[in-house]
Amino acid sequence: MLFDVTRCGLAALFGEDRLATLPATSFPPGAADTEGARLLRSVGAPAGTLFLREPDEDDGRLPLVREVVHVEAFEAFEEAAAGAGEWPVIGWLLNAHLALDPASGKVFAFDPDEETARELHTDVSSLIQVALRFQRLLEEFTFSGEEDDEEADFERLDREVERIRQETSAIDPLPFQDDETVWSVVGEEIAAGQRFTAATPGGRSLHG
Repeated sequence: MLFDVTRCGLAALFGEDRLATLPATSFPPGAADTEGARLLRSVGAPAGTLFLREPDEDDGRLPLVREVVHVEAFEAFEEAAAGAGEWPVIGWLLNAHLALDPASGKVFAFDPDEETARELHTDVSSLIQVALRFQRLLEEFTFSGEEDDEEADFERLDREVERIRQETSAIDPLPFQDDETVWSVVGEEIAAGQRFTAATPGGRSLHG
């Protein structure tokens, strides 16, 4: 694992009821025993910014890439990554379906609107780590609530987002490899104050 992520650590931050997991039986044969599937089963991810897929109610399986996007639209990618259509879709972020490549352990983002498929994480621990850090920032960041301090508050928020980018990229460059990745867009939205909910300190300061 690139990052040391544990169930106990996530539960201490968010509580057990805020953690989403995927059962081993939801993965296709050959994928359930991989490290990525194990992390999604035993550690999970905090609900909020990142959403894990719900297994199908009938067969209990996760959808495959070919079932959620038109694989022919990603023909060049499919040729480069043979079998991508059979990868399980583990979640979604913004408009992108997140899929796990069981062979490499990488997480890919498939955007059907842009017809792009990109490497997003070197492994699942990186996915969990970035989700954890952004979700924690959203739930713990506080604005002063004073109009005169608003610019300073947003500068401080931008520094926190940038710190997550830099510290993540020092270990896994994929999540923030350029301004077009879905995590880069999420980071920009957070820095602009767009993702704070009314239940958080930051949200109460922003929205009253």
